[in-house]
Amino acid sequence: MTDDRPAPASSLLRNRFVQTIVISTLFLEIGIWVRNIAILLYVKHMTNDDAFAVSLISVAEFAPIFAFSFVGGALADRWRPKRTMVGSDLLSAASILAILAAMALGSWRAVFFATLVSSILSQFSQPASMKLFKLYVPERLLQKAMSLHQTMFAVFMIFGPVIGMFVYQRFGIETSIGIMGIAFLLSAATLSLLPRERREAETQERRSVREDIRAGFAYIRSSPVLRKLGGGFFAVGFGLGLIQPMGIFLITERLGRPEEALQWFSLVNGAAMVVGGVLAMAFASKIAPAKLMTSSMAIVGLTIMGMGLTTNYTAALAFQFASGLVIPSVNAGINTLMLQHTEDAFLGRVNGFLSPLFTGSMVVTMMLSSVVMTALSLVSVYVLAGLFILAGAVVLLPLIKLKAAAAKPELENALGG
Repeated sequence: MTDDRPAPASSLLRNRFVQTIVISTLFLEIGIWVRNIAILLYVKHMTNDDAFAVSLISVAEFAPIFAFSFVGGALADRWRPKRTMVGSDLLSAASILAILAAMALGSWRAVFFATLVSSILSQFSQPASMKLFKLYVPERLLQKAMSLHQTMFAVFMIFGPVIGMFVYQRFGIETSIGIMGIAFLLSAATLSLLPRERREAETQERRSVREDIRAGFAYIRSSPVLRKLGGGFFAVGFGLGLIQPMGIFLITERLGRPEEALQWFSLVNGAAMVVGGVLAMAFASKIAPAKLMTSSMAIVGLTIMGMGLTTNYTAALAFQFASGLVIPSVNAGINTLMLQHTEDAFLGRVNGFLSPLFTGSMVVTMMLSSVVMTALSLVSVYVLAGLFILAGAVVLLPLIKLKAAAAKPELENALGG
């Protein structure tokens, strides 16, 4: 029976799994941000600010999401999640040794593989981490746990670039890459402290990975909640992708400010996300995840439209703050609903299938945003982005009234039985 009583934040922080995952995430985020900033600055230096070379960093980061996400999700459902996460961190650390060896032999381009390898392995470890959340966190604490997770990411959006810049400028690229390897080792050591998962008896016949992927798609199609979450992922990605490259134009053309003002928008957004993550934790026991998520998406859509329509710098900053304030509630709500309405046996595949919807739609509209701005206007880009996100909120509205029992898809149907 599900316990519906409000759960204080202290009960979440006393959870051994949550303590472990917080420490592991801390190490990983330090390593990732040192990597991101160090590799960006190093590649710019080695190529004399070549835009194509810099863009390859993003290719190395995003391409594995499309190439490995489905397979990673399917294998995460087969493998033990703790072992998968520890193994991924250890393999990432081992790859750092190979990269440092290649750099020592004069191949500076090996730095691209630091991003590529860790991005590939994250397609296996990320679905596994969702399975561990469902295994170790009581359902009444899931929304708080997801909010805490999002808050950590928001904190590093502010301090991550500062840490990365300091390490690279003080110690250079080799030390920066080495710190990344040490961070992965520390994360693996932390995760190894988790108790061994119970091995469940295998009741299904052995299937190929292709059959598992096909069963995963069938499972998502049979679930009204997961179908609508997929639509929400797609709409939010479409909207955010449109405005992702447009911030600098909003600052200089619409608001008439110098390029340096963009950093204040980033700072305001990061600070708002930290505050928003804390507020999401506070209200997690009082507001259902579907209601919190849809209302937050509506606010994001409206504030993005407001940023595009206003010519007042202070108003634009206020809209940015309001948007950042509710973004953690959107992310936490989506993850919470996915955990609550997915059978354990399919959680890896569901996570592996829905994530590319967001990333894919965002990448597509990032490429099209300049075309839309040229054909229409900067204001139109922001209005369209807001409308996409509002449409996503409308798609998710029925989830507010949908009961968990009615939302669960049939396991037998997905398995073809």
